[in-house]
Amino acid sequence: MDTQRRSLLAGAAAAAGAVLAGPGGRAVAQTASFTPERFGAKGDGVTNDSRAFNLLAKAVNAAGGGTIDLRKTTYVVGAQVPTIRPDSLYYFSPADLLVLTGCTKPVVIRGNGARLKCQDGLRYGIFDTQGRPARHPMPYLGPGVATPYNSMVRAENCSGGVEIADLELDGNIARLSIGGEYGDHGRQIPFNGISLVNNSGPEVIRNVYTHHHGLDGLIVDGIDKAAPTLPKRLISGLRSEFNGRQGASLIGGRGYAFERCKFNHTGRGPVMSAPGAGVDIEAEDGKLNRDYSFTDCEFVDNAGCGMVADSGPSEGAVFTRCTFVGTTAWSAWPFKPRFRFNDCRFVGAVVRTKGDDDRSRACQFTDCTFLDDPKLSPTGKVFVGDRGWGPICDVSNERNVTFRRCTFRLTAKGMLPWSWYAFYEDCRMDQAFKEKAFPKGKYYGHNVLNGAVDLYGTRIAGVLVANGERLENRVIGDITW
Repeated sequence: MDTQRRSLLAGAAAAAGAVLAGPGGRAVAQTASFTPERFGAKGDGVTNDSRAFNLLAKAVNAAGGGTIDLRKTTYVVGAQVPTIRPDSLYYFSPADLLVLTGCTKPVVIRGNGARLKCQDGLRYGIFDTQGRPARHPMPYLGPGVATPYNSMVRAENCSGGVEIADLELDGNIARLSIGGEYGDHGRQIPFNGISLVNNSGPEVIRNVYTHHHGLDGLIVDGIDKAAPTLPKRLISGLRSEFNGRQGASLIGGRGYAFERCKFNHTGRGPVMSAPGAGVDIEAEDGKLNRDYSFTDCEFVDNAGCGMVADSGPSEGAVFTRCTFVGTTAWSAWPFKPRFRFNDCRFVGAVVRTKGDDDRSRACQFTDCTFLDDPKLSPTGKVFVGDRGWGPICDVSNERNVTFRRCTFRLTAKGMLPWSWYAFYEDCRMDQAFKEKAFPKGKYYGHNVLNGAVDLYGTRIAGVLVANGERLENRVIGDITW
């Protein structure tokens, strides 16, 4: 250990170990406070401050927690060590930055408007022994991996609570050297903004902008065990945009609440890796995903789905007043039980809506609006199927998917839902496109439908006004409009 590093760590340990006299003269640990400047950071937007952030994290871990205060400036981070040898997966190993582990006291990162920006010119992808981009037949799991960091901020196994606020995390991928692909598709190599892993204490993220990372803006790999009272799990005001694979990957956890977040433009930068979603709810490694909520969130113009839930044991998510816009792919793919959409707006097609013989477990849409107007898209494009036209919601044979008080206002090439066993209750449904749609199922209450449709076999328990014809309490035979 060099003299400067020994001195910095000793000073941090002394600050972390300060005590106050408590009642009866008992020693009470004082909350430690840290800045990257104490560990040598310049924060001048030019000097690489990776080493300072690594030392800072080690000091916080040694103290068991603490408050990290950043300045409203740009800290350049990210570094690589060449490790080119036959037994090495990584040819260019990443730097550790803010890796916070095992903290039993609160960890608070007060960004104060700071930006952490990845160093220009670093490598991401697969490279050869000369440091040149290398490409191999896919899938590829061999050597040659390079990345500038695994995560800019990683909090793992912390019980005292983690809070991250008022911070920008810039992956700067457009100014990196991009190598070949790794994994099954794209570059499945860690290069993330924030990772939350197995923290048993509260987790709070407020007003963070995480963007242009090679993989994910946010990874949640949380504790999924049920408990009478769960710790606070709140992500508020997060903007996760222009990342390579996901705005957010939710691979394990329970009870996370997302408020006023934006998961937009995934895969719209120099790299795109599958699934390229705004949010991917995909439980992995034996974990569960349970009972997420999203309120006033956006899922717009992602290379993949706005939101996808199709793999792993995931169940239960409520979306309230959220906006989904699919420009080149599906706006949403909710193929897991107990997904609920309330007062949401979908511009572009929804696919793979999960049904179930138990109606309470089937996907439900309440007071939602479905549209295909290109004027509502940031790119002027709306995805309604690979053919350029198709159903705005493809329910297919899924049972008991429910649309309650929903409005379908389709003015371009979107079509009314294709379904056989769906429930429609008090809906307004309009289709301009001339091809016949198949919104079949059961109609309750008072529904109004205008457009070319085939409803053969549909049951009406109430009133359906179909292209001006009033139908009540009947099964529709061989009638089309």
